[in-house]
Amino acid sequence: MSSSLLTTYSGRLTETLPRVREQIAAAEVAAGRVEGSVRLIAVTKSHPIECVEAALQAGLRDLGENRVEELEGKVEHFGADAATWHMIGHLQSRKAQRAVAVADMVHSVDSLKLARKMSSALVEDRGLVEVLAQVNTSGEESKSGFAVASAFDEIAEMSELPGLHVKGLMTMAPFVEDEAVLTTAFASLRRLSESLVSNVDGFGAELSMGMTNDLDVAIREGSTMVRIGTALFGPRTGYTT
Repeated sequence: MSSSLLTTYSGRLTETLPRVREQIAAAEVAAGRVEGSVRLIAVTKSHPIECVEAALQAGLRDLGENRVEELEGKVEHFGADAATWHMIGHLQSRKAQRAVAVADMVHSVDSLKLARKMSSALVEDRGLVEVLAQVNTSGEESKSGFAVASAFDEIAEMSELPGLHVKGLMTMAPFVEDEAVLTTAFASLRRLSESLVSNVDGFGAELSMGMTNDLDVAIREGSTMVRIGTALFGPRTGYTT
């Protein structure tokens, strides 16, 4: 581990973490939410182990990764109990078994095919993992997720699969500044969540939505988790394990 790189990340967090937390708290107050009701997922993807070490030293305990290989490497280095490890990136079905072996929560379960693969792996190992169903609320072809029109039935079916504890939903809004567009994407997920919670036994109310550029709107529309990377850690380094 590079001490100079660790110092760089630690110094950066001294400035950025209070600012991000203040932004989240202000958004909670503006939305009439209880302060502290929104969970900060610190996205350490594409950053080296020094970044994770600095995050842990700063008291961050929810860490998000995009790639299974990178998540595996960091969990191996720091240990499964060092943090709550979130898999937030697109997950290929063939890597389902590896993901559920290291992730505490998978945000990106975007199809019944993937959910069934994960369930089979968990039943085989007698495991249980918390998951979120990813919904494509923007309709963009570039984004993964359940289509809004069929999401209720498919996610209700997913919630019955053994080994999966479906805690709620996740979405990625379009990368735009138009608040009306962002509001539409987040409100759509909130309404779907309300319907599922009301009609599916045991369905969780977590809403993973909002990143640096749109967290204010996401929190106003009910987000319980925001995924923040660059605003905390700076530009990604392209680190891989």
